[in-house]
Amino acid sequence: MSEQPKIYVAGHRGMVGSAICRTLQAQGQTHLVTRTHAELDLTNQAAVQAFFAQEKPDQVYLAAAKVGGIHANNTYPADFIYQNLMVQANVIDAAFQSGVKKLLFLGSSCIYPRMAPQPMREDALLTGTLEPTNEPYAIAKIAGIKLCESYNRQYGASHGVDYRSVMPTNLYGPGDNYHPENSHVIPALIRRFHEAKLANAPSVAIWGTGTPRREFLYVDDMAAASVYVMKLGKALYDRHTSPMQSHINVGSGSDVTIAEVAQAIAQTVGYLGQIEFDATKPDGAPRKWMDSSRLNALGWQAKIDLQHGLSSAYQDFVSKL
Repeated sequence: MSEQPKIYVAGHRGMVGSAICRTLQAQGQTHLVTRTHAELDLTNQAAVQAFFAQEKPDQVYLAAAKVGGIHANNTYPADFIYQNLMVQANVIDAAFQSGVKKLLFLGSSCIYPRMAPQPMREDALLTGTLEPTNEPYAIAKIAGIKLCESYNRQYGASHGVDYRSVMPTNLYGPGDNYHPENSHVIPALIRRFHEAKLANAPSVAIWGTGTPRREFLYVDDMAAASVYVMKLGKALYDRHTSPMQSHINVGSGSDVTIAEVAQAIAQTVGYLGQIEFDATKPDGAPRKWMDSSRLNALGWQAKIDLQHGLSSAYQDFVSKL
């Protein structure tokens, strides 16, 4: 019996990091290393280097990030670009310096141009202008992909470095952030419809026209895909990627309008009032739908549909009240 790898999950308290921990534990991995933000500030280079020198993990899942919706990205652009750049640079370099051969970086669908052809393929990266509302975050995530690729190109042959990147579509599920202003669309709407139900509010107003289309992926599907991609043989991974385009999209395979997801959430929550749309508020990108054919060709597909996912997400929200 070979000894289990020592796996560091950065961002284990976040929605994605906690789902990755659940997935690894369900697969029998017992040698997980985690640190809270209070225990290890990933923007502190010296602290990150000391942690890696001491723990010497075999593998790293880099799921730590500062994230938020349109409002948060618009309000705190400096925080979003600075903190994400620092976390990525510190973790990836310290991982390399301490001899980590395998690392998985988690990006975001916002790396693609605002008007990228739909569905968005991996080769759309750096072909056009980004969505202005989250450009600083997107620039940081693109830098993370390029960090992984650059370490592979410079140290792959000499040091056996194999750093991979996955780009999830919009995620939701247990562990989400339900903050009334700084959250993404599904958790924000779960909170608002729940509160409207309790208050017997006659209507709920939603930002934008309701027409933009979005793809949503349940977070445990994303975690399963992440572990799957990490475990793929190098020859197989290399066959489906290229040295300067090594990231892989992770999506559910279909998208819905904001109006449709709002109606689905209202139904899940049991809110019976009217849904209104405030067209004076920004819509964001008109459509964000990932082409996941590269991942599908590697043998993975999402399993959890929107209805079941929303039900689990709502149960998670209520359990935290």
